Amino acid sequence: MSGAANSSEAKSRDAKASEGKTSEGKSPHRLAVVTLDEESIGRGNPDQEHERAIAIFDILEDNSFTVPGREGPYALTLGLVESKLALVIKREDGEPVMTHLLSLTPFRRVIRDYEMICESYYNAIRTASPTQIEAIDMGRRGLHNEASDLLRQRLEGKVDLDHDTARRLFTLVFALHWKA
Repeated sequence: MSGAANSSEAKSRDAKASEGKTSEGKSPHRLAVVTLDEESIGRGNPDQEHERAIAIFDILEDNSFTVPGREGPYALTLGLVESKLALVIKREDGEPVMTHLLSLTPFRRVIRDYEMICESYYNAIRTASPTQIEAIDMGRRGLHNEASDLLRQRLEGKVDLDHDTARRLFTLVFALHWKA
């Protein structure tokens, strides 16, 4: 791709990104805080806690998250209520917005498959050829996309999020299940 095309795309992306920004330069359609309810989720081992922290960092670094009809930015607390994922959403200032209980049953297969393919990927990094690693990684990314699409579908009408934010949120949900 030419430098001019890259420059044009970057300007278009920057223009879209600046739409609806607050005075601090950040969109109100975002998560400003993500926390985990330790009482319902519990603490993990150091590896699990590290993966969770990375997932939260990635979400906060870049996301698009909106509750229709409610202004953000938002604070999200994830917890578990009767085997359902509780999304407790407040405004950044603490004003309650909504709580949504998301059944994890539709995610069981994709979480199980994603866990298996991630294990295969990490094992392949040690012993497989670059072509084999790339093939496994393509499968891993495909499952990740499937999970993010499912998450967006299950939250439709309640929370609007873009594909990349759904991917990052699924990464966090997966990190909650991950066994080191």
